[in-house]
Amino acid sequence: MKIVKGYKFRLKTNDNLNIIFSKTAGCCRFVYNHFLIQKIDLYNFNLMTTDYVDQANQLPDLKKKFVWLKEIPSQTIQQSLKDLDQAYKNFFRRVTKGEKPGFPKFKKKGFNDSFRFPQGVKVEGSKVLLPKVGAVKFQKSQEIEGKIKNTTVTREGKHWYISFQVECEKEEPIHDSNSSIGIDMGVKNFAALSTGKKYKPLNSFRKLENRLTIEQKKLSRKKKFSNNWKKQRMKVSNIHRKIANARNDYLHKISTDISKNHAIVVLEELKVSNMSKSSKGDIEKPGKNVKAKSGLNKSILDQGWYTFRKMLEYKLKWLGGSIELVNPKNTSRKCHVCGCIDKMNRQTQANFECQNCGHSENADVNAAKNILAAGLCRC
Repeated sequence: MKIVKGYKFRLKTNDNLNIIFSKTAGCCRFVYNHFLIQKIDLYNFNLMTTDYVDQANQLPDLKKKFVWLKEIPSQTIQQSLKDLDQAYKNFFRRVTKGEKPGFPKFKKKGFNDSFRFPQGVKVEGSKVLLPKVGAVKFQKSQEIEGKIKNTTVTREGKHWYISFQVECEKEEPIHDSNSSIGIDMGVKNFAALSTGKKYKPLNSFRKLENRLTIEQKKLSRKKKFSNNWKKQRMKVSNIHRKIANARNDYLHKISTDISKNHAIVVLEELKVSNMSKSSKGDIEKPGKNVKAKSGLNKSILDQGWYTFRKMLEYKLKWLGGSIELVNPKNTSRKCHVCGCIDKMNRQTQANFECQNCGHSENADVNAAKNILAAGLCRC
């Protein structure tokens, strides 16, 4: 079977490399925005559109007009155009399905700076050879297995990182375990397993929320795009990165532990976007308990349930396991012993007591057992 994996390392850059990378990301951003304007104008004036091939054929003339575009690898610009083409296709696909469209946005300087190489990248020890850039050292924490399919360089704060997407052939794996597990995701307990084991929430955002608020207020008081504003924006960005890094590290540890010890994992198919909708309402129909709902929304989004599910999916696939998704309806109200469904079964957040048979248990563990039973019925 073919397995696609990703590796990410921090690059060891200097002032010269920082300038080269910033210039490359800037050129890719310029090309993306330039041709996005062209797409918008074509549609507004002629109700027409254009695709990647048409716009790629215009690149030689664009390089003659803006000669500095010749200084960076051509393939990075082409990849930027492909990203624009894919963003447009995604927009029309969502419109056709009646979903929220999400029209392609213009890229801003200093936000998600990145560029991609589809080929021509070689790794030699702890150095990576990039076209038109040369050898760049990186902090190699593990060996890269497989054939490199594409390479992406991204900026996070003041550092640059390199990501390799590789493809490798492996025999169909067989999981070492034959056990199944149900998982109830929550806020009080990040994850409660049907075995009774619980994982407490990390709440990385909550821990740094006050500090983030202070730094964001400082940013709002500074003149936009001034040197002090740029320094303060970097401080805010660093806090966001710490929050994300802490959360991802925690999710990786839990997902690795679960995927190694259980062959079948059953989860609820939660719609996080619906669960975290604002309850503000409008002027005519204002919402109720807005402050409490806002706090709950923050806690839900702080958990990273969707990311956790994706981690479990690919890790179980690598190990020969599988993941099942079930409808969350009544999983917290149903008694796993007698099957009685009653809203009075769970009168508090933590405790479950069946009104029919009298069975009592931790509410989250009881829900996890119901989730497991529902998943095994589908297997």
